[in-house]
Amino acid sequence: MVGKVEILERQRVHDGFIPVERYRLRHALFSGGLSDVLVRELYAHRRCVGVLPYDPQADRVVLVEQFRIGALDTAPGPWLIEVIAGMMEPGETATGVAHRESAEEANCTLQGLWPICDYIVSPGVSSEEVALFCARTDARDLGGIFGNEEEGEDIRVHVVDFDEAMGMVESGVVRAAMPIIALQWLALNRERVRDTWLGEQA
Repeated sequence: MVGKVEILERQRVHDGFIPVERYRLRHALFSGGLSDVLVRELYAHRRCVGVLPYDPQADRVVLVEQFRIGALDTAPGPWLIEVIAGMMEPGETATGVAHRESAEEANCTLQGLWPICDYIVSPGVSSEEVALFCARTDARDLGGIFGNEEEGEDIRVHVVDFDEAMGMVESGVVRAAMPIIALQWLALNRERVRDTWLGEQA
């Protein structure tokens, strides 16, 4: 549905690692007319890019593990298994970020990108959008600890058989939305992806 939104006031209320904006607004109602005045806070993110490197020859994926503050109070703890990801800087493209972050976080060279989807992470509180990719790579020599020290990154790289990765999703070891989406997409499209990428190598 495309409807009317009246922005009555927009104010930056916090500047930090995550900027926060406060809105006073009214929006169109399904029954007609406009809502009462609403006050909403919004985490004002930039666009994010995620990438799941996949080795079609070995049938293995590259995942990363790192500390995440959002999982601090969860029972399993704040170290999460994820896909490679990073924020898009002004002037960058999504594909450029995928290559840059793969090199920084995993010393991983991408040989081709397959778009998975674009999605809004948590639209009730955040404007963050993700461009998500699967990427062809050679995983034979990958692994280790990487990350940008200036950004406080401490990232462990895991190279995992596809079936093991899906088992990690089913058992709840993989708990973040981005890797779940990426791995489930690969599960649905794996035969097509392997046929395409292995055919290019032939």
